[in-house]
Amino acid sequence: MRGLKGVWHKLSHNEAAPGIVLMVCAAIALVLANSPWADAWHDLFHGTLGWTPVAKLGNAHMWINDGLMAVFFFVVGLEIKREVLAGELSDARRRRLPVIAAIAGMAVPALIYLGITSEDSALHAGWAIPSATDIAFAIGVLALAGKGLPPSLRLFLLTVAIVDDLGAVMVIAFFYTTGLDLAWLGASAVILLALAVVNRMGVRALAPYVLGAVALWYTVLHSGVHATIAGVLAALTVPLALNRKHDSPLLRLEHALVAPNGFLIVPLFGLANAGVHLGLPEGGSLALPLGIGLGLLLGKQIGILGSIVLAEKLGIAHRPEDATLRQLWGIALLCGIGFTMSLFIAGLAFPTAPILVEEAKLGILGGSIVAAIAGMALLKGSGSRAT
Repeated sequence: MRGLKGVWHKLSHNEAAPGIVLMVCAAIALVLANSPWADAWHDLFHGTLGWTPVAKLGNAHMWINDGLMAVFFFVVGLEIKREVLAGELSDARRRRLPVIAAIAGMAVPALIYLGITSEDSALHAGWAIPSATDIAFAIGVLALAGKGLPPSLRLFLLTVAIVDDLGAVMVIAFFYTTGLDLAWLGASAVILLALAVVNRMGVRALAPYVLGAVALWYTVLHSGVHATIAGVLAALTVPLALNRKHDSPLLRLEHALVAPNGFLIVPLFGLANAGVHLGLPEGGSLALPLGIGLGLLLGKQIGILGSIVLAEKLGIAHRPEDATLRQLWGIALLCGIGFTMSLFIAGLAFPTAPILVEEAKLGILGGSIVAAIAGMALLKGSGSRAT
């Protein structure tokens, strides 16, 4: 038991480990989706469950994407709140460049995608797919790129990815919400208000926030707003203020959930969503995968690196300390690893068109893999002198 605990302790404190686990799960899904067991693999996640406690979630795929991913977004919400109130995003000077880079890194890929898919209006709903960055995957690749890189690079990548996550949450809430049910939406508002009141009353026990988050998830699931938004909203009500022991409910929850999120929830999402048959579906076109792939690969580079250079030339912000232009280029490439969030948005963008989702997966996987390899190649062995 002590040996297992030791292994788990090392894994849970290894930044590269969650990204590597995700890569392995994605590879397994990809291999099985192109094997003689492809149909059985598909049925494992999409086959109707014999019994489900929530009628709207009728198969394992739905439970993962609408249920477990709400926990993923809950952790994202906790991280965003901590960074905004007490982290890198709390200082206007330090957050200026990452925020500019993140916004440009979302806008340029979307424009490239819309430019490539302009002739087919049915594809326009996928504009946000190449705008996302997979933080676990990107940090994993950065850790594998080797030692000797300035610490400011990792901090910059994390901050850009957190702002990117916030942008993705807003995109999902405002652009991928349809068919609102006002009764369920009202119930969600009441629960959210109750959680805010509990916070204002100074309650520091975890139970009210956890139970309130589950109740909020259930009502949001039925409201027409995507259920994962409940995770972010609930997280924002959890208190961050430290007690005498320098602890808080937010820090306790984040500490408890980071490892399960990285080693269970995200890998399960990868297994359930990364499997795609290699090759265009019958009747498919190259526009969708090409728009996503080039959006991730080129759009992130142009948006992030271009905004860094421009902000520095205009005196708006300075590049991360001791970082070279080559290293920043490598970071911009790593931000082109969309994977988890891109796959998630693809399912929201084309909910009734499974062929388009399959085409989107090809673009996501292709663009993310090339971006990861190119980013690692640039970062590996890069010097530390600024250029």
